[in-house]
Amino acid sequence: MLMTTKPMFDLAYTGGFGVGAFNVNNMEITQSIIEACAAEKSPCILQISKGARKYANIKMLKHIIDACVELYPDVPVAIHCDHGDTIDLIKTCIADGYTSVMIDGSHHPYEENVHLTADAVKVAHASGVVVEAELGMLGGIEEDVVGMDAHEYEKNVEKFLTDPVQAADFAQRTGIDSLAVAIGTSHGAFKFKHEAKLAFDRIEQIMKTCPGLPLVMHGSSSVPQEFIDLVNKYGGAMPNAKGVPEDQIAMAVRKYGVCKVNIDTDLRLAMTAKIREVFATKPAEFDPRNYLGPAREAIIGMVRRKLQMLNSAGKADAIVAHWKKQGEPMPSTYAAAALA
Repeated sequence: MLMTTKPMFDLAYTGGFGVGAFNVNNMEITQSIIEACAAEKSPCILQISKGARKYANIKMLKHIIDACVELYPDVPVAIHCDHGDTIDLIKTCIADGYTSVMIDGSHHPYEENVHLTADAVKVAHASGVVVEAELGMLGGIEEDVVGMDAHEYEKNVEKFLTDPVQAADFAQRTGIDSLAVAIGTSHGAFKFKHEAKLAFDRIEQIMKTCPGLPLVMHGSSSVPQEFIDLVNKYGGAMPNAKGVPEDQIAMAVRKYGVCKVNIDTDLRLAMTAKIREVFATKPAEFDPRNYLGPAREAIIGMVRRKLQMLNSAGKADAIVAHWKKQGEPMPSTYAAAALA
């Protein structure tokens, strides 16, 4: 069932769970995520980046998502623009039927970020689409998103964290629906030189200055060791890859106001690890179904584990009931896009 993230976050904020936001690039990844969510009776956010739009062609990717929504009508699904950076892109995503968009002006000076975000909110809210913004700076690199050098970020992380007082001003002046905060996470597979430690005290402060505002964690893949081991065993070269420990992510969603957790790198790792394994152990294999199939199964298993960790398993029915009770209308542009 397609909806915005609002009904999900309404329950997540006080319900001690977070909604997994998974980046999709092709059919197998999208199938895996939706099948895992259906099995766990969990909501999900399917994220599309600029890179995914370019790689898959948005029309192709959108029809894949539409098929998933049709096949699994009981799964609450939001379609989200990940790291949109211009108003033109936000307008395009809304016209393409997204129900949620992110405008990322975190790399701009503060006042410029405020004005860009406020403009995005004005455009999106007019079509019934919700807006996520970002304040603060993360480390690492992932696709088009370039943060601080991982070593430099880890060394000086305090200076890049989201400022709680500034967050309150930002939320009040822009009218955003959720805020991606810098709390010690980082993009990519090589996030940290040492064990990550999230700034829970900073989250607490932001919750006090921005009461009720759903918070978002970017750069939250845990980089499972089992997949790193497979990649390295079968010809890969990923030494020292480190992610965010799952117990810290679990604490963020169960005890704090983190309602959305972004996961991309772990999907790539699961797929790549299993494909490498098939190629190495069955060198005569050339049927894509026989290596993409195991990759899909690996992603399903990994996503199901994530949903348990996020405590969102079993929450689908309650979200659908809340959505119906609130009478949230279908975003007008999605209905138009669906008929196109």
